[in-house]
Amino acid sequence: MTAPAPSSRQRWLVPVVVVVLSVTVGGGLLARELYRRPDQPADDTSSAVSTPSPSSSGEPGAADGVRMTDDARAHPQADAVRKVLTKYFTAINTKDYQQWTAVVTDERVAAQSQTDWKKGVRTTKDSDALVYRIERSSGNSLRVLVGFTSRQKLEDAPVFFREPCIKWRLVMPMVLEDKALKIAAVDGGPPPEHEKC
Repeated sequence: MTAPAPSSRQRWLVPVVVVVLSVTVGGGLLARELYRRPDQPADDTSSAVSTPSPSSSGEPGAADGVRMTDDARAHPQADAVRKVLTKYFTAINTKDYQQWTAVVTDERVAAQSQTDWKKGVRTTKDSDALVYRIERSSGNSLRVLVGFTSRQKLEDAPVFFREPCIKWRLVMPMVLEDKALKIAAVDGGPPPEHEKC
């Protein structure tokens, strides 16, 4: 005599497998969105700032734009932060000290003469700036986690990391000074996170 159990089990097996597969696929898609690496934002490039690229003569040009993760873009001061960073990187790439002084604090300007500043950035070309996160700090100040790529001649690379191409990731403090958002000096301590390109 044959027991009906096997056919009963087979009837329940298909729905159970379908439910398990659905939950697995759904969980995988959710995990992909939640844990997407910040340096790989969605393909939405409409929020990137479009600025001039280097001229065909090989002279350093403006920054190639400052991108933002969805998290950073959602901050109320995201647009102001992007504008300041775009001017900051463009100033470095075009060796424009006056533009640099317009977006950094008076304390930073006082700490670095035009001669020293130009010597420090003479072969530097920054690109691929990406703001990961913007957080409110004390008072009206902000902490902006930004990554970017810096290329320079080997002799102009930092003494602690002699490489011609460096990927940086650091927190840039920004404060309200003279009714404008400006980049303050980075806190002392160990060098910011960096790696070879």
